[in-house]
Amino acid sequence: MDFDITDTAPEHKSGISSAARGEHDAVMQMFEEFKAANDERLASIGRRADVLLDEKVDRINGALDAQMKRIDDLALKSARPFLEGNRLEGGRRDGHRARVSDASAREHKSAFDAYVRQGESGGLRAMETKAMSVGSNADGGYLVPSELEHEIGARLKAISPIRSIASVREISGGVYKKPFMTAGPATGWVGETDARTQTTSPTLDALSFPAMELYAMPAATAALLDDSAVNIDEWIASEVELTFAVQEGAAFVAGDGSNKPKGFLNTTTIANASWEWGKLGHVATGVSAAFPEDDPSDLLVDLIYALKAGYRQNASFVMNRKTQAAIRKFKDTGGAYLWQPPAQAGGRASLMTFPLVEAEDMPDIAANSLSIAFGDFRRGYLIVDRLGVRVLRDPYSAKPYVLFYTTKRVGGGVQDFDAIKLVKFAAS
Repeated sequence: MDFDITDTAPEHKSGISSAARGEHDAVMQMFEEFKAANDERLASIGRRADVLLDEKVDRINGALDAQMKRIDDLALKSARPFLEGNRLEGGRRDGHRARVSDASAREHKSAFDAYVRQGESGGLRAMETKAMSVGSNADGGYLVPSELEHEIGARLKAISPIRSIASVREISGGVYKKPFMTAGPATGWVGETDARTQTTSPTLDALSFPAMELYAMPAATAALLDDSAVNIDEWIASEVELTFAVQEGAAFVAGDGSNKPKGFLNTTTIANASWEWGKLGHVATGVSAAFPEDDPSDLLVDLIYALKAGYRQNASFVMNRKTQAAIRKFKDTGGAYLWQPPAQAGGRASLMTFPLVEAEDMPDIAANSLSIAFGDFRRGYLIVDRLGVRVLRDPYSAKPYVLFYTTKRVGGGVQDFDAIKLVKFAAS
């Protein structure tokens, strides 16, 4: 059966393109074939070894992964916002284009366009001097217009898996400090006329989230910059989005905190039964580098209920595509598959009714790996974005190309150590 769907011009209905609907229908059809093949494989276990049947299940599983990737790509394409000046097919303007009414914002945009196209920095320098701000940082450069900064942020949210589910806070300084209470005041129940003991003062501490510099360096030709039909803001946003998303996505998962955010997998872990603040609790599989052979889905139930009820209602699974493919074969006691494709085009796959977020920076299943995370990431992980994205034009280093050294500052780390739980593929 051929599951390839040819891309067609988008025909939008209820915000979902015909191409996305077609890809979603193909996934649903493919998943039915996967279930039939896997059921046949499971029925043959213990009677005979059927290598061809195993290969068939794996082949459909891989094709299903590829189809899900196409759906993700279409969802990303539709999620990208459009700046003013973007044109749809047939010359139609996008109905949600940015509208700049403030005169100073229009002046900034015009000055920035002149700087990027011709290298004329006088307008930007005058504006930043008038605003009593420094014209360049240690590496030079000028602030991009606010609508371009917002678009870069919106695109990162669409393409970066952890950013899409974590809390994001904008800051104006280099470090964000979040206080938390390590010991609260003494409390208790007393009778109406009983003596009250003096209450103790709360003990406070703070978590620090420094914003580190992230950069990209797209290159342009002189012909592109001279072409007035090219939307320069859109071009810069599209060029830096993937570089920024890949780098910060890896850091949010496993960054070591040195000149980059600290990832949640780089936090000290401990068996969930012995959990304490400052560490993330994990549930061990009991088998090195594998799920338990008997009732492997029970491990996922243990993981879900390792999380307190207050966090479960907004929780998500996070894992990479290979781990997801292994879990796709699991069933519950009633014979229903635990993994389910998106209920509608543009949606997310689910695992045991919880959303499943695919993060390729999560490790593959291996000895002692932490390959599955589950939790309320909006409460558990904090991303800090320092206001301001800067661009430095460099026409000299790579002639005849013009380089644009684009930087933003971003930090991140765990803010609630009780909101995220992990699966450790180890004996204990």
